[in-house]
Amino acid sequence: MPNALTVIAMAPRGTLLHAPDVYMDKLAIGPGYAKDVVSLDMTPSERVHALAKARGVKGSDITVCILERPRHEDMIAEVRETGAAIRLITDGDVAGVIHTAEAELTGIDMYMGSGGAPEGVLAASALKCMGGQIWGRLLFRNDDEVARARKAGITDLNRIYSRDELVTADVIFAATGVTNGSIVAGVKREPGYLQTETILMRSKTGSVRRMIYRNPIK
Repeated sequence: MPNALTVIAMAPRGTLLHAPDVYMDKLAIGPGYAKDVVSLDMTPSERVHALAKARGVKGSDITVCILERPRHEDMIAEVRETGAAIRLITDGDVAGVIHTAEAELTGIDMYMGSGGAPEGVLAASALKCMGGQIWGRLLFRNDDEVARARKAGITDLNRIYSRDELVTADVIFAATGVTNGSIVAGVKREPGYLQTETILMRSKTGSVRRMIYRNPIK
């Protein structure tokens, strides 16, 4: 599928949330907003209206990125009722979150929806480098998933984590495209070599670099 990435976040030991392999409810916006202008405790429509007010625009001027899944049907319907535009993506919610950090280029103001919790930590790492806010709350479907969380050291099962609680120290984030997507190009086979594109970020400096690699085929 589009936007398949191979991703790594590197930080001092113990500073990335040890997220269990469960779902996470996620909400993200780009830089330049007051703290907690939107929250996971708001309904989807309340988030749109709050962000529009903060920007000084109408709800119809907001674009929300949502992963296209049956579990998000009610959310999508509610967002549409506000007049906001919706950018549905088939896969790759890490890329979806990253888009909010460059709204002037991507046109995406906010990301919301549930997806993998480890991917939420990766997305938070990218936003810590690029700027922006993200919140995550673990979702549990059964006792086995609760047990996974407790094994990972999670004691407050209802906690809402902010970006700097998901990633508590400086971090380096890198993503290389596997398939073509909106962040980087996928692997491209040329005569005699393979070409890949990587985006590399560092929170300490705020630097974002793009690199093209050509690897000879031997």
